[in-house]
Amino acid sequence: MAEVWSEGLVFGNGETGSWDSNRVGSPVVRRYVSDNEERWCMWYSGNTQEETGSSIGLATSSNGMHWRRGTGKVETDEQDEKGSVGVVMECSSNWWAFDTTQLIPSDVLIMSSAKVRAATGVYWLYYSGADAEIFELPAGVVPAILAEERVIKGRMRPGLAMSNDGRNWARIEGEHHSGALFDVGTEGEWDSLFIAAPQVVFHEAGDIRMYYHALDPNTGLYSVGFARSRDGLRWLKFGKILEGGAQGAFDELGIRARHVVEHPSGDGYLMVYEGVAADGHTSIGLARSETGLLKWERCQSEPILEPSEANTAWDSKGVGSPCLVHMGGDEWRLYYVGIGSNGCTAIGMATNVGDSLTRFNRWHSFHL
Repeated sequence: MAEVWSEGLVFGNGETGSWDSNRVGSPVVRRYVSDNEERWCMWYSGNTQEETGSSIGLATSSNGMHWRRGTGKVETDEQDEKGSVGVVMECSSNWWAFDTTQLIPSDVLIMSSAKVRAATGVYWLYYSGADAEIFELPAGVVPAILAEERVIKGRMRPGLAMSNDGRNWARIEGEHHSGALFDVGTEGEWDSLFIAAPQVVFHEAGDIRMYYHALDPNTGLYSVGFARSRDGLRWLKFGKILEGGAQGAFDELGIRARHVVEHPSGDGYLMVYEGVAADGHTSIGLARSETGLLKWERCQSEPILEPSEANTAWDSKGVGSPCLVHMGGDEWRLYYVGIGSNGCTAIGMATNVGDSLTRFNRWHSFHL
């Protein structure tokens, strides 16, 4: 039987003094299978202390269970000692940029010339970037239980970077003057406060779809929005597609980070998402859509993964930032971020039960 405290845990904070020693989160996990090997990559966010900005790092694996922090830009032992192992993208040094204080990965796609008209770039990284603006949310927007979230350090907007190897990234300037792909909504609109976690699905040539979330100042709920593009660079927003659940539900206060995938059978689209309960705790839910466009419905009223019931567990206070990986057939893996009673975060993995996606069990990594 696995030790309860460590069930599901696959990736923790870095060593003391490293760039990700304080916090890790927002995993974007990709499995690449060829005739000769199986290769796993995980891009994630991290920082060294709360008052410093977050960067994006890379970890690699041969099986998706045991991870090694990538070499990133490290080329010498001296650089290694400075704690830069695994960092592949850091905050912008341009004062006018939208991503000067935080970088959080949301999606990584491999784009070929058959998909989009682009002269450069194989890997496309969509991410959230935050600037140095500090603002307070309007009174009444955030429930008392989430009062600590009233002050926002940095207004988030979506960004894009490209790479030939997944390690060395070049920012692609978007249409907004800050370099972001697009701006937050105008005052009074549902996404006027920030735009976070821009996750992208390539449907077909000329039809690229983005899902993101914001905190609606009119309702006080986290909601998911939808945008569409022909080239992955210029986007048109279509509004909200999913928001808070019923009173008392695990997602009563809304939906934050999510991962949308097309069902391998071609039978519509699936969305695993981070639902926020009235007490501020987070669980992971499941929704589906026939077209992946504006109409979505929850698959069930219960979450597919909840915080651990053991108070000493590393993920006892919340689970979120889900990322689905299809292993073939009916087998799926769910990577997620867990929060412990001490506020520390780590990354875990769960597998689906049977042939359904309605329930996941944590991977048993350590045995007595």
